[in-house]
Amino acid sequence: MNSRDGSELRSPSTAIAMTWQLLLGMGILMLGAGLQSTEISLRATLEGFAAPVTGIVMSCYYVGYLLGTAAAPHLVRRVGHIRVFAAMAAVASASILLQGIFLEPLTWALLRGVSGLAFAGIYVVAESWLNERSDRATRGTLLAVYMVVLYIGLGSAQFLLIPADPRTADPFMLAAVLISLAMIPIVLTAHQAPQIALPRKVSYRELYRDSPLGVVAVTVAGMVTSSVYSMGPVYAQRIGLGTSGVAIFMGVSILAAVLGQYPAGRLSDRMDRRTIIAAVCVIATLSAALLAAFHTLPRFVFFGATALFSMMAFTLYSLGVSHVNDQLEPPQMVAASGALVRLNGLGAVASPVLLGGLMERFGTPAYFGTLASLTGLLAAFDLWRKRRREPVPADLKSAFISAGPQGLATRIATDSLIVPAGSPPRGAPADSDTPEGTSGANDGPPKDTPSTPPRALSGGRSAGDARH
Repeated sequence: MNSRDGSELRSPSTAIAMTWQLLLGMGILMLGAGLQSTEISLRATLEGFAAPVTGIVMSCYYVGYLLGTAAAPHLVRRVGHIRVFAAMAAVASASILLQGIFLEPLTWALLRGVSGLAFAGIYVVAESWLNERSDRATRGTLLAVYMVVLYIGLGSAQFLLIPADPRTADPFMLAAVLISLAMIPIVLTAHQAPQIALPRKVSYRELYRDSPLGVVAVTVAGMVTSSVYSMGPVYAQRIGLGTSGVAIFMGVSILAAVLGQYPAGRLSDRMDRRTIIAAVCVIATLSAALLAAFHTLPRFVFFGATALFSMMAFTLYSLGVSHVNDQLEPPQMVAASGALVRLNGLGAVASPVLLGGLMERFGTPAYFGTLASLTGLLAAFDLWRKRRREPVPADLKSAFISAGPQGLATRIATDSLIVPAGSPPRGAPADSDTPEGTSGANDGPPKDTPSTPPRALSGGRSAGDARH
């Protein structure tokens, strides 16, 4: 059975079978990534780094990640997927090993930036391959499986801290070994690599004009998730949890994120997405407020509330992106995807620095207090926007996009970003003279042709008139 564009439609099970090497490699990679992130944050605390210093060190990863998401597609187009992936994996392994040798904040900050840049390149390569091996009928299922693999890998990695003493270089070496092993199934995958088409840019003002709530939600999501990944180990160690306790706290925080994605997506596809965002924020705020207000809670209540917060808050990025796409046409989604990645990344850069300063000034309650404030303010903004505009009609809503903070570079609007090698750009005839690796959807309309207007909403209003 073929799709309209002539590509073969695959069943979800076939698509998964064709990508098991990628999924295996990324799962192993997440074990290394999750271990090194928690180890650096925890080791910084054990070495006596002040919380603001730890926050700055951890935020440098996201600075490098932002630079990497911008540079990696150009690098891939110049030297190829295999070379970029191998080089970036080697750089990531080396930077982690060096952090185990040089225990100094400035050196760690620089190496964290290098690590972030390297991981961005790895994600670009792996996810472009993943998208090329799926089609419109299977992409949603395959990305959902991919997200589950990422979260399970990141969450499971936390428990590797228990046998590996965080006061030694063992966790750094183990993380480097895992990242190196992750190269094997991906590099040995015998498939033709896709080409990456570079999307046009869109201004932040234009994006905010189209969807204020979506822009704010994506930014807050970056702040929340980076706070958990970066400062969660610091919080857990400072409240008196041992190594096993820190591992359980971080494992619960990350693994719980898997549980919220599907129900949030299903409900938001059926209801006003703003209602789901508000509900998620309210539940997350109450959970975080409980943990901030009460210093001594029964163990099962503490970890239960922690899991509930993550299960809700880690859906905000997916909900925010899906809400933005409700306002846009597919070509606009492609242009918006890069801006959303940058906004999420900017929030991720700022939050560990802010939270580190607050924890140094107000103590450990500032951790969940800050998280409660972020989700609470987003809930208030959401309700305010709901009063100003009508919801998007159900027949004009885009499908929920399951996405997370780890691999943001190529996950949004990938139908238009990935051009299979040797095939004409989407929207061009088979004998088109369009240069290889470009896409008409990304280049915009011809100069003498008016651009396609935004999707019309009920009552004759355009997407720009129904801003949320």
